[in-house]
Amino acid sequence: MQRLTMLVNANGQWVFPGSDEFLEALGDPDPDYDAEAFAVKNQGFIKFSIIERTMIEIELHPQNTTLPALLAIQHQLQSSNVELFRIRYFDSSWHSEITSSAERAMARLRQLASPAFVPPIRRRFIVEPRDYGRLLLEEENPLRLMAQRWRTAFGQFDTSIISFAIEHQFLPRLLIVGVSPRPAEPVWRFIGEAHASWLDAEYRFRAIGERVEAIPDKDYGSWASEFYKHVAGSGEPRYDCITATIQGGPNPYYSKYERLVLPWTTSGDEMLVTVCNRRLFKEPSEPSLYADPESSVAMNSAKSS
Repeated sequence: MQRLTMLVNANGQWVFPGSDEFLEALGDPDPDYDAEAFAVKNQGFIKFSIIERTMIEIELHPQNTTLPALLAIQHQLQSSNVELFRIRYFDSSWHSEITSSAERAMARLRQLASPAFVPPIRRRFIVEPRDYGRLLLEEENPLRLMAQRWRTAFGQFDTSIISFAIEHQFLPRLLIVGVSPRPAEPVWRFIGEAHASWLDAEYRFRAIGERVEAIPDKDYGSWASEFYKHVAGSGEPRYDCITATIQGGPNPYYSKYERLVLPWTTSGDEMLVTVCNRRLFKEPSEPSLYADPESSVAMNSAKSS
């Protein structure tokens, strides 16, 4: 049987079995055991084999798999003409699954490798998870259109997504975040003009290419970054209701909104994450419910509302 095998390490770098690079990463110049299986089970390597040019086999230990390694595998799948994929993963014993779609194979890899996500807890930011499946049935919800576009595009980003956002008036409220394998830190790629309510115009342009967590309210930036990294790594969308108090200027900005976060693959290693918001109705007295009690500015603003 003709088989071509490569391995990608936890940093997303490709090596051949038995090569100097592989043995150096393994930390053993003369292994007398199954070095490939050891690297997969213990060191976060993913084994990638092309069999008879008709099937791709991927072996991994989901618990040790990293985002850079997953993105390297994704890049290979996108450039392959093979239509049969076998995923072998270790979980106390080996399991095997077969699919005929590269997109489904990649989605399953992300699902396997994605740990249970526990949203970071902040007093100023309240997250209420909502049913993404139900969103697809809510015809009156404009976010449904973006969710449908993501599904029909199989999560692959191209310039038509921007045209779609303009056509359906999403662009002003759109955020686009890039998540690269190394380092896996979200950076701004686009900030719609409607976000001037909590980011001044000068910063919105200066922020492009900078880390999300570097915004003026760094607590909010680091909190949001965790969601973006998880969505990029898992390949799964998130749909939430958010109540937030953002410290972006002389006075706190209060907002309650629905947030749809979608992961998109690209022709390169970078994942793109789009964030679409829909502002919800806010009662006049609402700020006092979400003000940060440690902020005298927030307290004064809440009392005057």
